[in-house]
Amino acid sequence: MTDDETALREMLAKGSDATFLREMIGFAAERLMELEVGGLTGAAPGERSPDRLVQRNGYRERDWQTRAGTVELRIPRLRRGSYFPSFLEPRRTAEKALTAVIQEAYVHGISTRSVDDLVRAMGLDGVSKSQVSRLCAEIDERVQDFLGRPIEGDWPYLWLDATYVKVREAGRIVPVAVTIAVGVNTDSRREVLGMAVGASEAEPFWLDFLRSLTRRGLRGVKLVVSDAHEGLKTAVTKVLRATWQRCRVHFARNALAHAGRTQRRIVSAVGGIPPTGTAYAQDDAASAHAQWRTVADQLRPKVPKLAALMDSAEEDVLAYMDFPAAHRTKLHSTNPIERLNGEIKRRTDVVGIFPNEAAAIRLIGAILLEQSDEWATQRSRYMTLEAISTISDTATVRLSAVPA
Repeated sequence: MTDDETALREMLAKGSDATFLREMIGFAAERLMELEVGGLTGAAPGERSPDRLVQRNGYRERDWQTRAGTVELRIPRLRRGSYFPSFLEPRRTAEKALTAVIQEAYVHGISTRSVDDLVRAMGLDGVSKSQVSRLCAEIDERVQDFLGRPIEGDWPYLWLDATYVKVREAGRIVPVAVTIAVGVNTDSRREVLGMAVGASEAEPFWLDFLRSLTRRGLRGVKLVVSDAHEGLKTAVTKVLRATWQRCRVHFARNALAHAGRTQRRIVSAVGGIPPTGTAYAQDDAASAHAQWRTVADQLRPKVPKLAALMDSAEEDVLAYMDFPAAHRTKLHSTNPIERLNGEIKRRTDVVGIFPNEAAAIRLIGAILLEQSDEWATQRSRYMTLEAISTISDTATVRLSAVPA
């Protein structure tokens, strides 16, 4: 942290105690944001520099409530990635969203006993519908801006996953699928690219979701990593024309289920647990495929169902082997997105049942916004930049062609 940043942070701390006027707080905030954004872009506003990392993209307005009053901020936008001022405490958005959802359920009289207890414990039982509406509108605007922002540049890797939450709909409690897309761009930066809520993970839903991403600018996708959903696989082929990687962690669970308890000793003796583990240990795609088929042939006489499953899944589970070796540990499964799903479940479990679909989008969208902001401020890149640049524009597409 530079001396200028340290001095500005101290000024902001004093300003929040009303020692300085709002104008001084605004000035300090503006200078600190410029210093932080300068570090992310590598150049001053309008400066032509070979060291520039990313272009600016205007500003977004936001009111900042301080003890000295409301300060109007103009927060810089970036063309790739996102920026959130360090002094605004990024975690506040999700906490406010959670509060808003709890309040909304409470004031509409459709909360559960656990939510009622939370409301009283948080001292929120005196809120009015108008207060809740204002809070919801504030958060919804930020979340919708985030989820609808343009997607710029090429994104060679895309992870897709879904989780389920419960929502009240027409007097009933129904489960809805919340799908999330996380990508890595050619600058080796990771971002949450989008989210959608739907009744199920059927093909039409995935088609709409992926098409919404391409309308916002998603391009250059070479590999899509997900669990095995036929609707998703077909949608990837129709919309993105990319290679599909079947999550090998989920596949291992399916494989062991095909073996059954009595045959697991045979499986362990032939290929280990999971049986495909020896194939994953190979250094190149050809060796991995050869080892996969060797294990399948050894299992065929005594565990034919598992061997047949391996035959059908070989190309999809080993698709990641055609990509740079430096990336494979992050490409073979949906693990990179599992931690994010865990955070979503932790927050949504507090609510239990959402009062409506909009409330689910509000809270989950706020969590995703915060996570993307956190990734944007990390100095280290998610993958090796040199290896990203070696991915061919004609990367092999192993999926069968499906008419659009």
